[in-house]
Amino acid sequence: MRQSSNTFSGFALVIATLISLVVSGLANSAVETSPEYQVKAVFLFNFAQFVEWPPQSFEDAAAPFVIGVLGTDPFGSALEGAVRGETLNGRSFVIERYRNVTEIRHCQVLFISRSEAARVEEIRAALAGRSILTVSDIEDPAQRGVMIRFVAENNRIRLRINADAAKAVGLSISSKLLRPAELVTSAG
Repeated sequence: MRQSSNTFSGFALVIATLISLVVSGLANSAVETSPEYQVKAVFLFNFAQFVEWPPQSFEDAAAPFVIGVLGTDPFGSALEGAVRGETLNGRSFVIERYRNVTEIRHCQVLFISRSEAARVEEIRAALAGRSILTVSDIEDPAQRGVMIRFVAENNRIRLRINADAAKAVGLSISSKLLRPAELVTSAG
């Protein structure tokens, strides 16, 4: 009973943090970003708390936690706002933007923009074996190995998670993140 109470408390904390960060982001955002992408920015930040990366995912013990955006950036300053002043296990957060997958050196969470839809297979192949949590809102990327897909339904953001793809590269996704999500496999 106590464990489910802690699980509920953890999930409630995530939701409260999402709301708080979105509201503060709305008030402080210098660049106009859609509310949808402000929420997605907060999700990207929160994924860091519910996924475990193997130690070799980081350059060294002091390396920052990198959230990257590949392709056209729909977030504006919302990602910087979501991570401003935050740390995770002593690591600061850094936002990086990439025009091409070959630019990615050290990255833990990678958002693949809709502008890259035609290149998802190429991107997946270039990242093969690397412990990078791939996230997108491209239609049906889970069948192509993307680990988390944002799905907008009824003015809400839902998650479709391919836990098998994450596990294949050494990532462990917490049940707290898996429980409210729709689970999919690479086969569909």
